[in-house]
Amino acid sequence: MFRGRFDTTMDAKGRTSLPARFREILTTSGDNRLVVTTSLEPCLVAYPYSGWCEFEKKLATLPAFDPNVVAIKRLYVSSAVECPVDSHGRILIPPVLRGFADIEKTVVWSGMVGHIEIWDGSRWNEAFSQAQKDAAGLAKSLAELGL
Repeated sequence: MFRGRFDTTMDAKGRTSLPARFREILTTSGDNRLVVTTSLEPCLVAYPYSGWCEFEKKLATLPAFDPNVVAIKRLYVSSAVECPVDSHGRILIPPVLRGFADIEKTVVWSGMVGHIEIWDGSRWNEAFSQAQKDAAGLAKSLAELGL
């Protein structure tokens, strides 16, 4: 399970360090790859390779001509890139994905249980601030979900 929030930086080549706690989770799973893709938010989403494969299997069972399924494949799957963790614990985020999320220097890794969000630092601050403002509505939604 991915939990916690970690700040890192990105170098000029687009490499950023995967937080040690997240690397441990990957190592435990026996794989050192993340699949990184665009999100419905202005950030990137990263799955362990095995988790991404599970997502693709579920997606493959959905109606192929449903417009929402096509849109998810177009937005989410077509942008997906396998990113191995190098010997220094870094991943290389391709330029097109960095551009989508406007990540230039400051990177925020946010654990989201089964996946990770990767944010530009200033965009993260905006999103987190918005979530804090919506706390009462979120509490109501969680209660409705039984949490």
